[in-house]
Amino acid sequence: MIPLLRPRLPFSIAPVLLCLAIGAGTARAAPGAALQPAQLGLVINDAEPNSVEIGEYYRKARGIPAANVVHVSIAQPPRRLELAQFERLKRQIDAGLGPQVQAVLMVWTAPYAVECNSITGAFSLGFDPGQCTRSCAAGKPSPYFNSNSARPFTDLGVRLSMLLPTGSVEQAKALIDRGVGSGFRVTPASAYYLVTSDAARNSRTRFFPPSGRIAAKKLTTRTLKSDALEGARDIIVYQTGSARVDKLATLGFLPGALADHLTSFGGDLLGQSQMSILRWLEAGATASYGTVSEPCNYWQKFSNPAVLIKRYVSGDSAIEAYWKSVAWPSQGVFIGEPLATPYRR
Repeated sequence: MIPLLRPRLPFSIAPVLLCLAIGAGTARAAPGAALQPAQLGLVINDAEPNSVEIGEYYRKARGIPAANVVHVSIAQPPRRLELAQFERLKRQIDAGLGPQVQAVLMVWTAPYAVECNSITGAFSLGFDPGQCTRSCAAGKPSPYFNSNSARPFTDLGVRLSMLLPTGSVEQAKALIDRGVGSGFRVTPASAYYLVTSDAARNSRTRFFPPSGRIAAKKLTTRTLKSDALEGARDIIVYQTGSARVDKLATLGFLPGALADHLTSFGGDLLGQSQMSILRWLEAGATASYGTVSEPCNYWQKFSNPAVLIKRYVSGDSAIEAYWKSVAWPSQGVFIGEPLATPYRR
């Protein structure tokens, strides 16, 4: 990661968000209910057997209407699409979706990038060529950042998107089951925030909530100075800054857990230079986020911890809370089970 000397904040939100996230008790709920299955589009790659099997499993598990399912064919899918390839794919997907669809789940691991953009960023916000000219420049602001909208496509023209990885059918089905299981009851849980010794990757620590408790949600926030979390078994959120995260095998993630690490290439899902965010899902998390090209360490290009926890405990689904927490998401890819809602209203 190429560090920025002084990442500039376009507005001062930390004190407000910390109060909303922790406050004297619970976070205030945004209007409306979390994203519903009837509002989610499902995109299946018919050229990939795993996508077909996992997509059908997900459709049944979540009760996705048949009218919301779009079939495409991407033979030998590349990790990165050229812009022209992506535009053809997006036109095909959009043509199969009705106006009620507020978000899309693409059932595949690759493609996960469009040139220097993530596929989720390009799909939801439109391709941002400026990031390819200067990947360390400021990104395109998301109108959905910290928004109260419960219908992003209707209200803002932003159709949220996420990938459901398909490298292993068994792991994907377990991930889906975790997402579905997260909505049954509120479980005592902890949100962990690690201030590591990696100074360049600590740019968002100013937004870490202070250690405390939200009693009504049975949630404890724990901000620690440590390079790795070890032995915790009650994780609902884990956010840190590191090129690789150690001791994942010692951890226990609750159904619906969100986890990510601020580093340059966590979203390069099949890359080897840094830890892929796929490792979070393999360890038991339900959703994650990371960048596919060098973002520098702007906090705006990563999940803002204060916004994420506020939105999640307010009852947003995983896809809503994660998307609302990233101010400039063009380079970042969202993965996991989108409808996980452990704090459902």
